[in-house]
Amino acid sequence: MSTPIDTQRMEKIVSLCKRRGFIFQSSEIYGGLNGAWDYGPLGVELKRNLKNYWWRVMVHERDDVVGMDGAILTHPAVLEASGHLGGFSDQFVDCFVTGKRFRVDEIQPQSGIVYRFAGALERDALAKLQGEGINVDLFSQDPIPPLRWTTGRERPPGLRLSFSVLATSAISPKRAKTTAMEFYRRRGIADPVLFGEREAGVENTTRYNPENGSLLTEPRSFNLMFETQTGALDEHSSGRVMPAGPAGATGTPSEPGYSGYSGYVAQDELVKFDSRLTSSQKQTVDVKGTLEAEDTALAYLRPETAQSIFVQFKNILEVSRKKLPFGIAQIGKAFRNEINPRNFTFRSREFEQMELEYFCRPEEGMELLEYWKEERLKFYENIGIPRSKLHVLTVPDEERAFYSKGTYDIEYDFPFGRQELEGVAYRTDYDLSRHQQESGKSLEYFDEETKQRFVPHVVEPSAGVDRTVLAVICEAYSEDEAPDEKGKMEKRIVLRFHPRVAPIKCAIFPLLKNKESLVAKAKEIVGLLRPHMPVFYDESGAIGRRYRRQDEIGTPFGVTVDFETLGERDAALRDTVTLRDRDSMKQERVPIGDLVRILSSRIH
Repeated sequence: MSTPIDTQRMEKIVSLCKRRGFIFQSSEIYGGLNGAWDYGPLGVELKRNLKNYWWRVMVHERDDVVGMDGAILTHPAVLEASGHLGGFSDQFVDCFVTGKRFRVDEIQPQSGIVYRFAGALERDALAKLQGEGINVDLFSQDPIPPLRWTTGRERPPGLRLSFSVLATSAISPKRAKTTAMEFYRRRGIADPVLFGEREAGVENTTRYNPENGSLLTEPRSFNLMFETQTGALDEHSSGRVMPAGPAGATGTPSEPGYSGYSGYVAQDELVKFDSRLTSSQKQTVDVKGTLEAEDTALAYLRPETAQSIFVQFKNILEVSRKKLPFGIAQIGKAFRNEINPRNFTFRSREFEQMELEYFCRPEEGMELLEYWKEERLKFYENIGIPRSKLHVLTVPDEERAFYSKGTYDIEYDFPFGRQELEGVAYRTDYDLSRHQQESGKSLEYFDEETKQRFVPHVVEPSAGVDRTVLAVICEAYSEDEAPDEKGKMEKRIVLRFHPRVAPIKCAIFPLLKNKESLVAKAKEIVGLLRPHMPVFYDESGAIGRRYRRQDEIGTPFGVTVDFETLGERDAALRDTVTLRDRDSMKQERVPIGDLVRILSSRIH
């Protein structure tokens, strides 16, 4: 069952994120950097709370999991062994009209009528031809029959380039033909008239742009990894170290007889240079070039955090003294040069992952796959995402990685459709075996009970931090009505964050900002609560307006210091405050001395 698309709701969420300081477009003042996002003051707190809770649940509350933090720069050999260098790519296609790029696997099959055109003519030229009695259909024949041209007469401006478009239930024939005309405009026909039209029905095709019906290019491969260079680089770094002549020598460095080293030479010049050296000179150059290569080497920004866990498995096993089954957890940045970043922060080129590699005996793998699936579902419920909005997809055999014996995708109903939040995969012993084979280093586990050595299997729950933050925001976004200061109902935007992930836990308000005793008491409460939780002090505007501002950023509790707090109206209420709940808007009177205990119990 597909999830309904709610574009308007998503637009409101994106607007709120910018307006209230959750998420900004990266480098926005320079036009923005596609696929990269910056988290503002509230967004970074929300993100940190999510990561801290994941770490607490996955590491601190368990005795079978330890953590690590691997380097982002990754040795090419690691990615060669893992298969990323050879196969970490996507197939993509481009729209012939707009140039928009699509991943092949994300184009849904379409059915409809394909209109094929032999080409287009300028409208003015067409009128002249018709006035002279020339049959325009001749232009659609291949080859074009010879036409009689008078002396000095130019061939009519046109384009003999075939093109096709698809009309579907969502794209009318008229709109499809408009797309075809745009195709020819972009190729020099200012006012095109299509000719040589043919049509045919088609079913379940992925060859056309679902947005405008345009034909798409043939699929091409696109490597998703970002390359970089490590070490001292300069404008000649694409070359190698070249020999230099002795002191006082004349001539060019590429002449025979030179020794020593100075500077670099570009690769094309190096070829000529090498051809003029003796064998011993070449060997000397190669040694120095190798030393230089160690300083300026190719590296990659890691496409996932998992591989650093696998290559450090033996070190962590030895220092942690864990026995199977046990896990290694990591939260960190990963980078993928996505073909088409989209849906706000859902698909980005720079993102964070929360991954656990849980190592086990081969016979435990399938059971632990089920265990971790249920554990991860509980996690999402505990951060405010209801079970009804979560869906577990059993990835079919033909779509699973070849080394996986079982994979689940945990999906969430975003406003832009049902999409994956997390994958839970039983990866068998593929990763450790590959790294053991390629590195020549043993990554086996010695079982003291059975006295056997074997390469452990692994179950991997892998979640996206940014995707989960977005899911939490989407789930929290709500609109309802609340009374203003005069009792009139008005629209209220509220983020119903679970208190444990809310950026600010409690806001403190003095009823009046010009009443010194109220302000002093409110700031005293700020000092009381701040060591225990993030708080916000606000004395500006009517109390109702202040409530609304905090509701919109998801603050779950509000504390108001009023005249009862000072004991001016009822001595029995001295040193008590009004505690307001964001979701129900109910208020209760509580002693200041109990605030830390009450709020802490409701937050965690």
